[in-house]
Amino acid sequence: MSEHAPSVPADDSVGIVSPQKFHFDTPLPLACGRQLNHWDLMVETYGELNADASNAVLICHALSGNHHAAGYHAPDDRKPGWWDSYIGPGKPVDTNRFFVVALNNLGGCHGSTGPTSIDPDTGRVWGPDFPVMTVEDWVDSQAVLADRLGIQRWAAVVGGSLGGMQVLEWSTRYPERLLHAVVIASTPKLSAQNIAFNEVARQAIMSDPEFHNGHYLEQETIPRHGLRLARMVGHITYLSEHSMGQKFGRDLRADKLNYSFGVEFQVESYLRHQGDTFSERFDANTYLLMTKALDYFDPAGAYGGDLVKALEVAQCRFSVFSFTTDWRFAPARSEELVNALVAAGKRVSYACIDSPHGHDAFLIPNERYQAVFTATMDLIWQQQAGAASCAQI
Repeated sequence: MSEHAPSVPADDSVGIVSPQKFHFDTPLPLACGRQLNHWDLMVETYGELNADASNAVLICHALSGNHHAAGYHAPDDRKPGWWDSYIGPGKPVDTNRFFVVALNNLGGCHGSTGPTSIDPDTGRVWGPDFPVMTVEDWVDSQAVLADRLGIQRWAAVVGGSLGGMQVLEWSTRYPERLLHAVVIASTPKLSAQNIAFNEVARQAIMSDPEFHNGHYLEQETIPRHGLRLARMVGHITYLSEHSMGQKFGRDLRADKLNYSFGVEFQVESYLRHQGDTFSERFDANTYLLMTKALDYFDPAGAYGGDLVKALEVAQCRFSVFSFTTDWRFAPARSEELVNALVAAGKRVSYACIDSPHGHDAFLIPNERYQAVFTATMDLIWQQQAGAASCAQI
């Protein structure tokens, strides 16, 4: 793709899209014991909902994702939505077939109610007083959104990483409301190592002098340094050793060593750039909330650690994808889920995709990934058509 989006979108693009803000006055009880009495969700939709609302697909985003999953907000946008490679006409999530819904989760910082929003009870920015969110809370809010859109059952719920956790939660929390669950580069619960990475990132943010116990917006500042470090740590875990080696190796920015603690290697420059740009576009309190939601997710927890028992209530088909070099959510974690689904008597397919890109592979174009993903969505299209036909009989 060129540096700038074309003035006329490509044939396989959803084109220029406009986000919509949905307001809800229905109280939303939360797992932490609190509730949101008034809340907003920022949403984008692509394609057309059919007459019986049977062709809807929900896209669940990962930690730093949002509602802008495909297309462009303006003709001169430099980048399309975060999953544009896989959503659009003729792409795996084909918008000629499906009505696609993507949203920014509660607690986010891209338009949905979150720490940067105004608390209606105080008239001040929520900041650190915003409730701690869980995957369960997000799925409950998504179910309310589905009701507003007139969607009683999703043809599929699809997500990668933290998005995949939301897919799993949909399958057990609202088992009658989805036909297919597509879980990509995800896990049924975080390992101790993953929780440790998240804690290091949180400590980097909270120890920044500009954090002000989370009230930095009232101080008209942001904890840039902490956010930079958090993103740098996270970004290392999203890539593989192979991809970092291929991209940067031990290349220097200059022709010789400077014998200093400044930026000398290209990989150092890359990580600092990633940290700098992230600190300007993402909210620190949101980062804390999102990583905690990752840590807390464990559907087997309510069943004494028995994942098979937790999955027994599910009614949908499952498709599970992993990537060979993903060490953040390794293939073994996906295989743990697949084995539990088989033991629970569920219909499941599994593909481990060979990719050099680590955890980020679920976002990056890959011929085999695209082929398997397309085949999965073709099956879902046929399945929802069959279910719709049966419902009419």
